[in-house]
Formats: sequence, C-alpha cells, structure tokens
Amino acid sequence: MTNQKRFTKILLWLSLVIAFSLTLSACGAAPKVDWQLSVSGAVDTPTEFSFQELAELTQVDLDDVLMEKSRGEDEVRSFSGVPLSEIFAIVGAAEEFSSITAIAADGYAIEVTKDEITDGIVALKQSDEWIAKADPNAGPIRLVFPATPANRWVFQLNEIIVNP
Repeated sequence: MTNQKRFTKILLWLSLVIAFSLTLSACGAAPKVDWQLSVSGAVDTPTEFSFQELAELTQVDLDDVLMEKSRGEDEVRSFSGVPLSEIFAIVGAAEEFSSITAIAADGYAIEVTKDEITDGIVALKQSDEWIAKADPNAGPIRLVFPATPANRWVFQLNEIIVNP
C-alpha cells in the first residue's frame, strides 16, 4: 500500500471518528428551550437565568431520591441539576434567609423553609434524560429537595424569591 493510500485511509478513519464523536456529544447537549428562572428577594443581584445558562452551571446528581407523593405510589428517581447553593452564591443571597418562595409557571407558589431546602437542586434531568424532552408537562426545570416530600417540590419552576 502506498503512503498516499495509507494517508487517505487514516484521514477517512479520523473523519468517521470525529463525526461519531460529534453525534454523541450532540445527543447529550442541552435542548434549545425558551425558559427563564428569575431569582429575586433578599439577594444582592436579582438575576434571570436562561435554560441554557442553567445547563452550563455546575451539575450535581441526586441518585435514588424517594419521591414521597401525596397521591399515588411513592417512587425512587434520580435527578441532575444546579445546586441551589450555587445559584444563591451567584445572586448573593442573604446568608441568614428564612425561606424561599418558589413559583411555577401556572402561578402555583409554595414557601419552603431554609431547613427544607438542604441539598436542593434546580433539576434539569431526570434519570439521565432532559426533563424538557422526557416529561415536558413537568419541566423543563423542577425544584427538587431530596429530604422533603415530593408534594413540596415545584414543577415548571420559573421564579424563586429569597425571603429574609
């Protein structure tokens, strides 16, 4: 085999590897979602995060979270998302806040105490799938508190108010 043919085969092989890699990375890339999360209240810098901005922040996994439901069977699920502590650090939330008020797109609001939100995340994924794709009626983002019953979580989260 000539050097030119060998070089051509290598280039073809590298092109296939690169194309395959790009395809795989596109599968895991955040979907294009028009969604905003507003964080305000007892913060230094009220901020609106786009879905894409949230997807670019540090992500943590909550594995085997018991979803204690008020109706239906309890379930165990895994979630991935941005720790509330990181969001609060970005916006400069008051260190001694008492609670947050979480508001969903449909106007549902719930006040959650500081103790209840321990290890809470703004979840973007459920069981390694983007919530926006896997369960659009419950997403694209969800507020998850692993130590709190699921009826205190908020689906379609679009606003967090930090209460002094």
